[in-house]
Amino acid sequence: MSSPQTPEDGQGCGDRGEPPRDLRSVLVTTVLNLEPLDEDLFRGRHYWVPTKRLFGGQIVGQALVAAAKSVSEDVHVHSLHCYFVRAGDPNVPVLYQVERTRTGSSFSVRSVKAVQHGKPIFICQASFQQAQPSPMQHQFSMPTVPPPEELLDCETLIDQYLRDPNLQKRYPVALNRIAAQEVPIEIKPINPSPLSQLQRMEPKQMFWVRARGYIGEGDMKMHCCVAAYISDYAFLGTALLPHQWQHKVHFMVSLDHSMWFHAPFRADHWMLYECESPWAGGSRGLVHGRLWRQDGVLAVTCAQEGVIRVKPQVSESKL
Repeated sequence: MSSPQTPEDGQGCGDRGEPPRDLRSVLVTTVLNLEPLDEDLFRGRHYWVPTKRLFGGQIVGQALVAAAKSVSEDVHVHSLHCYFVRAGDPNVPVLYQVERTRTGSSFSVRSVKAVQHGKPIFICQASFQQAQPSPMQHQFSMPTVPPPEELLDCETLIDQYLRDPNLQKRYPVALNRIAAQEVPIEIKPINPSPLSQLQRMEPKQMFWVRARGYIGEGDMKMHCCVAAYISDYAFLGTALLPHQWQHKVHFMVSLDHSMWFHAPFRADHWMLYECESPWAGGSRGLVHGRLWRQDGVLAVTCAQEGVIRVKPQVSESKL
């Protein structure tokens, strides 16, 4: 729902190898651990609140958890389509109401409504499928990029920015806010652009991403729910990249969000998030994304449109 974006947003901190099993991902133990209240009724609580609104990825992920609890273990989500209809209030929990729209032999559909203060803030439909073999298969090729082990993590990048006196003077609040965030995902940008070169940026970005902590093989449904959370992070901001040197964001929120799940993956392993914005206009921006496994398999495709209202950047006076 909320997609905060500053010139350095979208960079999680830290790096680690395969952690022991007791270091469970906070996304599994807290964010996506819904409290059952009744049949097909759940309550979700909040972990990371970047602005005065709830993070949209949290709502998408929790809604998919609720939907997945109403289907059998042998079916898996293949697509979901969501609309954000009201701002989420971080001061109260979210109730998730699941409707079992259809249960078929091959496909099952679940509708989920997220409610706060007696009104829906989010609606979603998720479709689940029995595994079916198919001789018809193809996919695009994964972009050639450096592996995550060769890239700098957030802490190193932010430290470099803070050592630059010009950047420290221009972006002190944003840089220190990002450094202090406890985001439950890790991100390593591909070729991060220096802040001095913002005027030459295209509406495209790529970064390696994974959940913090250990999830393990586990249930594929949970990895899909974690990917739903991850997919909204810094996604809509892709549409801002060519314009952020001219305009300052006044208001930016997601309107809708769609995902298609293609192949099994682990959300606690590095995946390449390839994001691009083919269009922006009418105070809206459209973004497309692909999540690639490290072995080149296309795991997830995403699409989102959001409201982006901007103000002109005011140049500092040199007098």
